[in-house]
Amino acid sequence: MPSAAREPRVLPDGTPVTTVHVVRHGEVENPAGVLYGRLPGYRLSARGHEMARAVAGSLTEHDLTHVVASPLERAQETAAPIAAAHDLPVGTDERLLESTNHFEGLTVGRGDGALWRARHWAAYVNPFTPSWGEPYREVAARMRAALDDVRAQAEGHEAVMVSHQLPVWILRRSIDGRRLWHHPRRRECSLASVTSVLFHGAYPVRVFYDEPAAHLLPGALDVTGTSTGVIEE
Repeated sequence: MPSAAREPRVLPDGTPVTTVHVVRHGEVENPAGVLYGRLPGYRLSARGHEMARAVAGSLTEHDLTHVVASPLERAQETAAPIAAAHDLPVGTDERLLESTNHFEGLTVGRGDGALWRARHWAAYVNPFTPSWGEPYREVAARMRAALDDVRAQAEGHEAVMVSHQLPVWILRRSIDGRRLWHHPRRRECSLASVTSVLFHGAYPVRVFYDEPAAHLLPGALDVTGTSTGVIEE
């Protein structure tokens, strides 16, 4: 039965129960190891498409009524098989974009020390805002606003938002009431991971984390160098 035809989920008192699955995109075709940020043209690799299908498969039996993604190609391509499995269109929301970053376009992992050249030193002055990119508070605000809108549109059902690692992780920390600044390598947000937010009415009551593409992570290129397990600071 199509998701939209299902009865809305409610608590005994009539409060709607809604789940929003916040998905990180799959592996990107990026052999040079570029910190691509918001640069156009970075699409999913063959493995990335396989990751997207794995996520879609994990959500096949879920009551999805709404799918929306960042406008960047890798997010749209990750959302496509999820939406197709439920005969839904993929919406676009710029609030789900990757955060801006001073280091966009640079390469990593080549041993040339590019990130530590003198011209970049000013970007490291304040890791709490951070000084190298979009303020964490602004990321949290736009992601929470997008989440609230999607929750309202899917009320009583489930929805998917496809975004990028840092925005997803900042959203989770915001919901959990934790400080927003953190070590970038300690994010629990692997490629094609699913961070699910359960709502009772308009209130988030629990967050779940899953890696439906875990079997595809070994050998995958992730320029963020993320751990697959969270380590608290």
